Amino acid sequence: MTRYTVGIDIGTTGTKTVLMDVDAGIVATATRETALHSPAPGFAEADTDQWYRNVIESIREVLAVGGASPQQVGAVATSGMVPAVIPVDGTGRPLRRAILQNDARAHREVTELAAALTDTDLVRLTGSALTQQSVAPTTVWLRDNEPDVYAGTAHWLGSYDWVLCALGAPVHVEQNWALESGLFGIGGETADAVLRAAALDPATLPPVRRPGTQVGELSRAAAEATGLSAGTALVVGGADHVLSAFAAGVNGPGDALVKLGGAGDILVASDAPVVDARLYLDAHPVPGHWLPNGCMATSGSLIRWFQTLVGGAALTDLDEEAAARPPAEILCLPYFLGEKSPLHDPDLRGVFAGMHLGHTRADMYRAVLEAIAFGFRHHVDVFADIGIPLHRVMITNGGSTSTLWKQIHADVLGMEMNPVRGHPGASLGAAVIAAVGVGALDDFSDAARFITLDEPYAPDSARRAAYDTAYATWRDLGTAMTPISHAIARNTR
Repeated sequence: MTRYTVGIDIGTTGTKTVLMDVDAGIVATATRETALHSPAPGFAEADTDQWYRNVIESIREVLAVGGASPQQVGAVATSGMVPAVIPVDGTGRPLRRAILQNDARAHREVTELAAALTDTDLVRLTGSALTQQSVAPTTVWLRDNEPDVYAGTAHWLGSYDWVLCALGAPVHVEQNWALESGLFGIGGETADAVLRAAALDPATLPPVRRPGTQVGELSRAAAEATGLSAGTALVVGGADHVLSAFAAGVNGPGDALVKLGGAGDILVASDAPVVDARLYLDAHPVPGHWLPNGCMATSGSLIRWFQTLVGGAALTDLDEEAAARPPAEILCLPYFLGEKSPLHDPDLRGVFAGMHLGHTRADMYRAVLEAIAFGFRHHVDVFADIGIPLHRVMITNGGSTSTLWKQIHADVLGMEMNPVRGHPGASLGAAVIAAVGVGALDDFSDAARFITLDEPYAPDSARRAAYDTAYATWRDLGTAMTPISHAIARNTR
């Protein structure tokens, strides 16, 4: 009988694994850091061998800490960044490092494919426009720049799907990887026009599987490595932002999540698919429900960059210094990896504006926190444009531990932010889905009993007014800097 399940989240900066008691919730958590490789401007890659080591080590740790015997663990499910791209050979072996979802190398290929697809309504077909996140331009880049890798590719996989395959599942991709890849339509059919434009062989696309589907069993080799039992069920999980929203209680129309991970995600629950070229569309784990959403290329990754730039100061110290500074004295454009939604422009560049010699690292750090909040407000404007109101907003992930950053988001967005207490993010969502997949939980709605909200952060009226003015200037700054960023990108490419 299943007492426990394991949920794994393959994130941009680390791997998080939880052991969940199907009655009591999470009983053990383990994390491992992941190195981000950027061998050229705009490149973002990760080592799949490191992912696998992280998974093995973290499963062993949660079993030991949680005191679970292998026989009590009924299922494993995975989550992760989307749509990362991993070309694998016929045995499932990766042929190179994973290309992450915030990689911007295929800028030229995006332009070329867009020109070839001018007669195709991609937003209506796939739910999203052709952007740097789309998979087809990345495959074209590999064909032209790494022909040996391209020629040897039997299948294109995503991050969490590859991990499940490495543990013993047959090749597959989860529904939301398929949707966000731009290679499939909203209904799950292949987007043939896109495949033709990219000259991509349909046989390289694995079958699409819904969250909660058991797709295989843990192999003997993976069992020996992890300490689990061979034959443990492997269940399809889902995209990290989707499962993080699901596990944070984003289930009713108007529920929303601000997710402060390595990238920045904002998702709103809807009972109908809503498509807009500025946004992405994902399927909620509950059949028939949807999650229109936005994803910014940087969030926590920009903070980590700034932390390194100023000598590795503790984030708590930087928070304390920044809290004493006035709001928005400096403006920052957070486009240090280009930008995904709602601008979809890989040639944008990061900017600090308005500095004088009296400013310190505290002002710059505060500007970084504010810049990401402004990016979320930009998305809220888009949601308002298409008639999707936000009624209740949750906030999660690493950045949500910062009191200052939560308050800045409340002030910038002008609405209460509800922190999810101890929320481990997508790993909890994966563990719940694993339990549903093997019948240890009856329904996806059972996730609600594992969620606790802390006291909300309410907007301060004075700071809100200051941020209203600063946000308008921030939007003007972005408009003014766009041609300059494009020129810099061309000159440094």
